[in-house]
Amino acid sequence: MPQADTPTTRPRGSAREVFLAFLKLGLTSFGGPVAHLGYFREELIKRRQWLSEQGYADLIALCQFLPGPASSQVGFALGMIRGGFIGALLAWVAFTLPSAALLFGFAYLADAFGGPLGQSAIDGLKLVAVAVVAHAVWGMARNLCPDRTRALIALGGIAAVVFIPTAFGQIGAITLGALAGLVWCRNLQRPEAGHIAMPLSRRAGSMFLVAFFALLGGLPLAVALWPAHALALFEAFYRSGALVFGGGHVVLPLLESRVVDTGWVSADAFLSGYGAAQAIPGPLFTFSAYLGAVDANLGGLLGASIALLGIFLPSMLLLLGVLPFWDQLRQKRFAFPLMAGANAAVVGILAAALYQPVWTSAVRAPSDFLIAAAGFVLLSVWKLSPLTVVTGTVLASVSLGLFY
Repeated sequence: MPQADTPTTRPRGSAREVFLAFLKLGLTSFGGPVAHLGYFREELIKRRQWLSEQGYADLIALCQFLPGPASSQVGFALGMIRGGFIGALLAWVAFTLPSAALLFGFAYLADAFGGPLGQSAIDGLKLVAVAVVAHAVWGMARNLCPDRTRALIALGGIAAVVFIPTAFGQIGAITLGALAGLVWCRNLQRPEAGHIAMPLSRRAGSMFLVAFFALLGGLPLAVALWPAHALALFEAFYRSGALVFGGGHVVLPLLESRVVDTGWVSADAFLSGYGAAQAIPGPLFTFSAYLGAVDANLGGLLGASIALLGIFLPSMLLLLGVLPFWDQLRQKRFAFPLMAGANAAVVGILAAALYQPVWTSAVRAPSDFLIAAAGFVLLSVWKLSPLTVVTGTVLASVSLGLFY
């Protein structure tokens, strides 16, 4: 039997090593969470040998089970394996900072796009969002809804958010999807269970779980009692980060309901920033830094910092809380069908977001549809990088703007 990965079977690395390794990844990891996991494997597992292949596969399975940005959670855990809690924090900072800084800069440069060509560029970024979200829906539907049962759960998710177009509709869709999975997905083939050993006791894990739920339940009450906008902003992003199963693009509808529907961020600014987020490396959740920077009530570096911390904190607390219990939890019969149903509902939520607000805000003419469709084909069939598709879509939109 192969030896399990523990903090002692691989030598500990220095804080500097962890930071520089993840800074390199934060500057070069284009392509979204699935691509990020590939970069991690190549750089940290194959080349640096921080963890065995089986240990890495088990770690990915855990992070896909939890809400939040899977690639950032995997990076956080790898940093902990290599450098303890300091290593975990440095891994998160180094992987997140480059994209957060770029999007923070875009929040201020966006004001320079005031002329006709600048508006065409913004329109192009909004069309990028159409192509990227459509590509995400297509890929997730094939992987997470491969049968009639889960396709039906996804349709139920669409219905929930169409008839209840608020965060409550999205939460209800995921909850009902999970319950439906318990009933209808019990006979699905379960993935093979594995083992992950981490330097965390069950007592420490319990404390992190208590902190997660205390903030999830206590922040809305705190906002009601003390309606400061900074606290409301943190609560909105914390709740979004705590409820996103699937990570990445799935956060779009939750954030849209929290910042656009409340009037904190305009719909046009929301979509143009989301489009810009496709052109940069690193985790998509750093889109929150842009939204915090353009927030109408706070904005700036403070707003960006509050939003960024708020959206990442819950997933990290959950990861730290669940790690000591993961081996036992994964053996439970209810775990896989519950997540299968929840993930199918997530596909429905994202499909609804593809129509509103993404499609309705971006596609206003036949030429817009053509550009968005071309972007989708380039991503899905030609397998071009998101950066290439962003560049081509924006250039196409600007070129049309010169003639119309």
